[in-house]
Amino acid sequence: MAKYSVHQQPVDTLLSWIKSGEIAIPEIQRPFVWKPKKVRDLIDSLYQGYPVGYIITWRNPDVKLKNGELSAGKKVLIDGQQRITALTAAIVGQRVLNKNYKEISIRIAFNPLSERFEVLNKAYEKSPEWINNINPIVNDEISITKAIRKYLELNPEANEDLVEDRIENLKRIKNKQVGIIELDSTLDIDTVTEIFIRINQKGVVLSNADFVMSKIASDGHYGGNKLRKLVDYFCRLIVDKDFHKHILDNDKDFVSTDYYKALSWMAQGHDDLYVPNYMDVLRVAFTNRFSRGKFSDLVALLSGRNFELRTYESEIAEHSYKKLSDGLLDVVNKNYYQRFLMIVKSAGFISNKLIASKNALNFSYALYLKLRNEGMGENETQFYVKKWLVMSLLIGRYSGSSESTIDEDIKQINEKGIQEYLTQMERTHLGDGFWDFGIISDLESTSVNNNAYNVYLAAQCNAQSVAFLSKSMKISSLIEQRGDLHHIFPKKYLSDNGFILRQYNQVANYVYTEQATNIKVGKMPPNVYLDLVKKEIDNQEIKISTIDSYEILKENLVANDIPQELMNYTHENFKDFLVERRRMMAFKIRRYYESL
Repeated sequence: MAKYSVHQQPVDTLLSWIKSGEIAIPEIQRPFVWKPKKVRDLIDSLYQGYPVGYIITWRNPDVKLKNGELSAGKKVLIDGQQRITALTAAIVGQRVLNKNYKEISIRIAFNPLSERFEVLNKAYEKSPEWINNINPIVNDEISITKAIRKYLELNPEANEDLVEDRIENLKRIKNKQVGIIELDSTLDIDTVTEIFIRINQKGVVLSNADFVMSKIASDGHYGGNKLRKLVDYFCRLIVDKDFHKHILDNDKDFVSTDYYKALSWMAQGHDDLYVPNYMDVLRVAFTNRFSRGKFSDLVALLSGRNFELRTYESEIAEHSYKKLSDGLLDVVNKNYYQRFLMIVKSAGFISNKLIASKNALNFSYALYLKLRNEGMGENETQFYVKKWLVMSLLIGRYSGSSESTIDEDIKQINEKGIQEYLTQMERTHLGDGFWDFGIISDLESTSVNNNAYNVYLAAQCNAQSVAFLSKSMKISSLIEQRGDLHHIFPKKYLSDNGFILRQYNQVANYVYTEQATNIKVGKMPPNVYLDLVKKEIDNQEIKISTIDSYEILKENLVANDIPQELMNYTHENFKDFLVERRRMMAFKIRRYYESL
């Protein structure tokens, strides 16, 4: 079976297909990234008869309508949008969005005498040798006879035959061929992705979420194009509040919809703890409402796939778009979104620096929405969401290729219920072997982007622990203020005594402390600087530390999971110290998890 067909079509035919909807162009409100000079080069290549690359389309499957008839699937453009946008801008005169989301025109000027194309500027506009805009000629808005006559009036000394020949050649741009690779409707997403990567040599990586976005963006029948905007605009507003003005000024149709009302609060909302991109938003909505994890399933369902009969039916497509709409409205709901963030913060994850896995957050948000939609009480929902988030981070549940894991987890929760499945996960992954050996091994790392270490910091924030050698400064405050991590055994001291980076930069040697304290400690060994702290307590001075009693000093070491013996330690004790501190950190993480 042929996986695809390759054929050539005139530019004119290609543009007519787009106009008629035979090729569905995703309605993506994103900037046109090509520079105008690249548009010029494309037009010049067509004029010269050079190849301009291929566009890739993927035909949707034929769908069975309610009356039993078959509706032929449209071709969805999956690669070549910038090229087609360039053609419609230069030839049809369609305006494009620039990087500031302003609509602009790209006008290509042509000099018949030199056969050069340039992006129109004032110099070319004033020169009679240049046709200011090729669009009216190529697009049949002006007859070729009139165009030639007008040019010769402005350039009476020009060779009439040469001008006539070259303007006619300009007109023939619409007849030049563009390569089209049409992928078969029976191909699955993974095969389409593989073909795309092999054809596309620019190193562009397609994700299955890109196919979902193209699928919904090219749909006008079930409102998919509006769903696409809901996703795009929400993600953009999270990071760019000024973008709200663009929506109000340039998309009044969308502003009149309930989708806009659902997301407009984000124009004033602010939080950088969870900043989902379009893939994350789709992931949460799909996992929650469909109880599935594979985007290939979502594309199939939106196409109307009946998995049992292996047919495509319009009723399934309509139902799937409705479910996706409900799921996306859940995701952008102000109350749900903010309550979820409150749950995450209350577990001690006060900064996005403490959450290395975006998919752990995605799944936890989907779980929150699912349990809430099922009518579970708020307190019980919070309990399970916190537990699941921390458990999944500790065991690296969604690291690497996560789709299959997400798919398995949501289906198991759907089948067994969250209580039974969480218990099963804990027995499988969080037994005594994990707490006594696994987590301690995970802490033997120099990476601060380490799940075990980040959960340890969340446990400290959750416990409102104070910073090392500080009487009242909270670790949470230092993390929020982007405070620096410092070494309990100063790295210069250890380096001078023969230790290497992967030894002194282990996370078990890190601690949050105030910068002034760190500077005063300098490169002193622990037994020396802690002896000075004790003398300050005796003399009621505040130099290195703000701690003013031996009892508070001991409590401070306990709060930071540091052995009391540190007061006597030199570099000779460093390796033993690391072993003991890892054990103490692991114990804190376990107590923290069990207390959630």
